[in-house]
Amino acid sequence: MTGERQIHNLALIGFMGTGKSSVGRMAAMQLHYDLIDTDELIERRAGKTISGIFSEDGEPAFREIERNLVAEMNGWRKKVISTGGGLAASDANLASLKQHALIVCLWASPEAIYERVKTQTHRPLLQGPDPLGKIRELLEQRTRFYKQADVLVHTGTRSVREVTQQVFHQFHAARHPEPEREKSH
Repeated sequence: MTGERQIHNLALIGFMGTGKSSVGRMAAMQLHYDLIDTDELIERRAGKTISGIFSEDGEPAFREIERNLVAEMNGWRKKVISTGGGLAASDANLASLKQHALIVCLWASPEAIYERVKTQTHRPLLQGPDPLGKIRELLEQRTRFYKQADVLVHTGTRSVREVTQQVFHQFHAARHPEPEREKSH
């Protein structure tokens, strides 16, 4: 891409249970932006839950719905986009997001994630006999994508407020970079 990157939105990516929804709500309030939770938007449009889409239509159908939504985002402005955990596990989705958004990946250890999501029944990828093992497996598969974010923020031992403040600071710095100082010769 040539020229300066146009950052109109903030996109939060990362594994389930890393705080994307909570941080997204707080960041949207601070920025006076609209919050878009991609999973909630997909459920509204599909008229069924994510679990329902997975069980009735399969994961490939769900990922296609996500791809179409990501393409639609190019025209969005002043949005905080809280993505589903697997949305960013695609080079095409990441490239599309980078056209209009600062991408911040929220990160936590598999154990911290498991502690946060172990009682949640709406996580279709964790319904097997070894959810912690599945978290480790999926994190390993997705790490290369998550590391392509503009900013990586560890959320394991930090409050939502602390994480949001760091995200807010990074977003502000990306939207309003300091001018280069004159170099003396």
